[in-house]
Amino acid sequence: MFEVLPGVGLVLPRGAGVLRFGMPERAAQWAVATLADVRETWVCRTGWAFSACYEGLDLLVCGDTADRWGRADHRIRELALVRIERSVGAAGAREPSAVPVVLRDVDVFGYPAREVLDVLTSAPHPTVSLPSPPSPAGYLTEIRLSAG
Repeated sequence: MFEVLPGVGLVLPRGAGVLRFGMPERAAQWAVATLADVRETWVCRTGWAFSACYEGLDLLVCGDTADRWGRADHRIRELALVRIERSVGAAGAREPSAVPVVLRDVDVFGYPAREVLDVLTSAPHPTVSLPSPPSPAGYLTEIRLSAG
């Protein structure tokens, strides 16, 4: 189970630790590497980024970015962004994720999107964003976390 800690970071499954906003790249990679293979990647407007896949969930971790308002003069050099995305086909997510991703005691990928959004509202926390569902019957496919 992943647990979203708004403004703090992400608790990783299997006791792998916590991805805390502000931690250095090497420490973030080390924590994620205990779960899955880490791959360096490139993301526009970031100084560093890496990804990993864990049981049908794709993690994207970035640092050295502008702040959440896009101000480059307020760069966050360490861990600043985490995205968890379900690895789903073109048909979209029609069933719960195998691994829970919990925000305020709600598994955001474990229930239909409308139910999750009704409970959490469309803006669950200023540093957490949930996309609109692809269809009324579908499940959410992504959650994004950013440093406060």
